[in-house]
Amino acid sequence: MRLQRVTGIALALAVAIVVSVAPGVAQAAGKQGGGCVGRHPAYIEGVFEPSYSAGCSGHDEPELNPLSNLAGSAKDVTWSFVLPGNGDRFPVDAVGPTFWFGGPVTDRDSLFGQAFEELQFYPNAVTTNCTPNGGFVLTQRPGDYTVCSPVWSLTTTGQKPNYHEPAAFNAMLTRDGTNAPLVMHANDRINVHYFVTAARDGWHIRVTDLTTGQSGLIVLNSKKSGPMMPPFSRSKIGNSLGWGLVHDAPIAFVWEIGHTSPFSSPGSAFCWPGAAGCYSYDAPAWANQSPPIHITNVTFADGSHPSSWAVVSDYGGKAEITDPTETGSTCTAYGGPLCIYPWFTKNADGSFSYGVDYPTTVKDYGKANQFAQTLQCGGPFGPDSTYCATVIH
Repeated sequence: MRLQRVTGIALALAVAIVVSVAPGVAQAAGKQGGGCVGRHPAYIEGVFEPSYSAGCSGHDEPELNPLSNLAGSAKDVTWSFVLPGNGDRFPVDAVGPTFWFGGPVTDRDSLFGQAFEELQFYPNAVTTNCTPNGGFVLTQRPGDYTVCSPVWSLTTTGQKPNYHEPAAFNAMLTRDGTNAPLVMHANDRINVHYFVTAARDGWHIRVTDLTTGQSGLIVLNSKKSGPMMPPFSRSKIGNSLGWGLVHDAPIAFVWEIGHTSPFSSPGSAFCWPGAAGCYSYDAPAWANQSPPIHITNVTFADGSHPSSWAVVSDYGGKAEITDPTETGSTCTAYGGPLCIYPWFTKNADGSFSYGVDYPTTVKDYGKANQFAQTLQCGGPFGPDSTYCATVIH
């Protein structure tokens, strides 16, 4: 049952009444917000039931994977994209508090020796603190973006193992030469370069704002667990996080949906399709972005680009909406207000967007049907324990 895969803290948030109206971009800057959005783990009843640190929750993580059989493609990769902008009715953060780029990393203290890094971008927000538990504290500033980079691990305690998902690392992306956050802006062109060095001191993440010329660097070197390195060489399906719920590739873009905006009330709260204020599943909220995110390219170390692309959802995509007996969805039919599952699209310029069909869309890959809806792939916990990635392009 998909509902059972949600942790106790997430369930507590899920049953909370979310009351809000369609947010607008005219809100005054300076409102405080925050949250803690973790990696959604696998779940096996009575055997493997992870819980998050206090205040943290996980949920929908629909992802886009660039695929390549090039040796090193899962270690040295550059994402190029354009940051999305607010619409006249909905700010970008209305559909979820963060989107991120990331993948599995080594961690000697985590289950299977693997943890998961997320380079989290926060829309309309300036980060004031990236907390040790993997959370973020934000000041609202329309049009701005800042970044934290939590790494989620899975640990056990007790003779009969109790699984926990704490953050093994978290860092603020600061502007080079300063202790201040690197502040980016809607419509800026951004490069995110993941790479390793001869020092093997952790995966390096260089973020460059090509529009302003500013940049910053994060090195994944945990004080407790040591250097965190990419565990796979090739960005191919099957090189997946061992304790995850998807059979995917190790390089991913994800928009963290199923949470409210950090600046709503309650902020960054877990929510199900159909719930008031849960705009992650609302077509008008996605359609109002101006522009939506444009992932323009992925480039590997030798200058090559992905041979193909795949997508996957760890909640079964459309099934989360249409099968309320298996989830907390209150939708009576697919497609109504707060009752769509957003999807990846291809634009006329070759870039990818996420949300709904936009005026620039030339392919939508079956919309929400692009995601596998049942567990049909295997993993360390047996057959039919993960969602299969779908090659779309």
